[in-house]
Amino acid sequence: MKVVILCGGKGLRLISRTENIPKPLIEIGDKPILWHIMKIYSHYGFKDFVLCLGYKGDKIKEYFMRHDSWEDVDFTINLTDRDKIKLHEKVEQEDWNITFADTGIETNTGGRVKRIAKYIDDEEFLLTYGDGVSDININELYDYHRKHGKIMTMTCVMPQNPFGIIEISDDNLVRLFQEKPRANFWINGGFFVCNRKIFDYLEDNAILEVETIPRLIRENQLVAYRYDKFWQCMDTLKHVQFLNEKWSAGEAEWKIWD
Repeated sequence: MKVVILCGGKGLRLISRTENIPKPLIEIGDKPILWHIMKIYSHYGFKDFVLCLGYKGDKIKEYFMRHDSWEDVDFTINLTDRDKIKLHEKVEQEDWNITFADTGIETNTGGRVKRIAKYIDDEEFLLTYGDGVSDININELYDYHRKHGKIMTMTCVMPQNPFGIIEISDDNLVRLFQEKPRANFWINGGFFVCNRKIFDYLEDNAILEVETIPRLIRENQLVAYRYDKFWQCMDTLKHVQFLNEKWSAGEAEWKIWD
């Protein structure tokens, strides 16, 4: 079953980082967040990826073309036969099959999914964004989707509130202060499971979140998978710093692989 990852956005809220590279290549530790996302899926046996490329998509192609190759190790080459390279160190390589699909620079999210329909050869596929990590169990998510039989399952999460919460009495005394508590509402956390019938709901340049999802809701074809454990998007520099601090401290909850 394919894992489709949306990698084409411009990442304008991280423009200081995305001026030269696409958002999915921003590093957590010494690896792009895209690599972390793919490791989550491959941990559960899903190793067949379709990357929906757009803004600076060539950079993502370049990364994987040289990923885990001769650039990082000592090697010997015969200049008369450049195809013969002898590596002097063991090179760890991921057992991934990756389709790089150019879906347009300005294409919206739903349009990007529409354009990779030709690469989906199963009744279902997994879908996520290229900028969020979680310790979610993908197998449990998939089983939940199969049980409910809808066109799309959306993982719903409760985000961390970015502000402290204060309760004030009628006489202006502070009765409660909570520093950045967890929000008490659900948001779209990505990590979708889709039936291929979703392609019938996608226009050529649809916005998945604005056009497609509301239509699925109207037709009772969207089910929520509530997930209340670790989830974190990477929308701001603070998020980048937070994830890197987690990784450096050995506290990366999303690192479910060995």
